[in-house]
Amino acid sequence: MITKRIIPCLDVRHGRVVKGINFEGIRDVADPVEMARFYNESGADELVFYDITASVEERGIFTDILKRTAAEVFIPLTVGGGINSLEDFDRVLNCGADKVSVNTGAIKNPKLIEEAAKRFGDQCVVLSMDVKRVDGSFHLFAKGGREDTGIDALEWARMGQEMGAGEIVLNSIDTDGVKKGFDLELLAETARLVSVPIIASGGAGSMEDFKVLFETLPRVDAGLAASIFHRKEISIPDLKNYLAAAGIPMRRL
Repeated sequence: MITKRIIPCLDVRHGRVVKGINFEGIRDVADPVEMARFYNESGADELVFYDITASVEERGIFTDILKRTAAEVFIPLTVGGGINSLEDFDRVLNCGADKVSVNTGAIKNPKLIEEAAKRFGDQCVVLSMDVKRVDGSFHLFAKGGREDTGIDALEWARMGQEMGAGEIVLNSIDTDGVKKGFDLELLAETARLVSVPIIASGGAGSMEDFKVLFETLPRVDAGLAASIFHRKEISIPDLKNYLAAAGIPMRRL
């Protein structure tokens, strides 16, 4: 049986970890280097690092902070924000990332997914999707959830897999920071269309939310969260023990 992954997410702005609700009301939380060290020691399976304003500000990721963060972790590190070219992939990988997350850059140039998969391997290419319901449909949003592209998110997930994305991080704007559970409807619809690993993001508020996620949607490979881990509302060791006791196979217990 395939084990499930628990993944903390560092949303970084101006060198600090921040968190909001529904992608708004951003507040300062902590230092990313200290947080990375803490999660590496706490049994996290992977770590995600997003420079959340890089695309909006049309700049590259802050490589100095990324290098310092990467130096603290010995688990897979996925990095995203302002990834618009193969050179950006190369630069981030050289800073210590294991996988590169592309979002707005792929929307602007879908061939980037295919080109990156060919050069670096599809296991290195993570398609990050910020999704929100608009008039009853799932729309893909760009620039850190600020811009409605009008693109059908489910179709985009299918296309992303075809172009070579080896993994999809599905961020639900509707449930982000609300702490009332993952967006099971969105995740189920996406899992019906793709076969690559899916990481659920947005909405975790309790250990029960992770249990419901994995029991309801066996096709979902990982649960990603931020504020509940940052504020130590839930510890990763306690969460993993809880899930294992419920019969859900976990890594690094």
